[in-house]
Amino acid sequence: MDLVVLRGVSFSYDGTPVLVDIDLTIAEGDFLAIIGPNGSGKTTLVKIILGLLRPSPGTVEIFGCRPAEFSDWQKVGYVPQKATHIDPFFPASVEEVVGMALQSRRKPASPAGGDTKALVRRALEAVGMAEFAKAPIGRLSGGQQQRVFIARALVTSPRILFLDEPTTGVDAGTQASFYDMLDLLNKSKSLTIVLVTHDIGIVNKHVNRVACLNQRLIYHGDHEDFCRSDTFRFFL
Repeated sequence: MDLVVLRGVSFSYDGTPVLVDIDLTIAEGDFLAIIGPNGSGKTTLVKIILGLLRPSPGTVEIFGCRPAEFSDWQKVGYVPQKATHIDPFFPASVEEVVGMALQSRRKPASPAGGDTKALVRRALEAVGMAEFAKAPIGRLSGGQQQRVFIARALVTSPRILFLDEPTTGVDAGTQASFYDMLDLLNKSKSLTIVLVTHDIGIVNKHVNRVACLNQRLIYHGDHEDFCRSDTFRFFL
């Protein structure tokens, strides 16, 4: 099943083309890496899928609807760039940060209950951060904070998760365990993952699909075919 379908998508900033005639599908169960040089349109593409920007021209469907008409956004998790740039004295615990994503699910007059706490706990367990539930979010390392924001995106039980350069500024060892965690979520929970990244090494180890952008879609297909392609050799 295709969760996302783009047809003929183009986009410009102040008359400067950023994306040109993009056709792209994201199927359920994909672990898709969107790669390309700086300024190639990767983040813009994700924002268009999420309805934060509108293509001109082109069409986008997410779960069979245009973004402007789509209402079930709990099916979609999103962790933007620089999500972990937090004031170290920000007055919120890890469990409070994760629970904020559930606020829109409750009726205005209904208090947070045991169900909310159970959902938060399960999301933190999924990313290996349950023991830090009471810790202040600002006191965690960058890698730990990133896991918390993944938990925040997972707590509504999405079917697709978008991550935009999620390990920027995180050390190599932490990056490896972070991507191993994403791989487990993709395989054990059938979570569709779309990852914007510069890290070609991660592409080789974890993803099963690759979309390579440089304004136009240079490559879109299986990971194994990508590794044999001229496009892959360009990135080496």
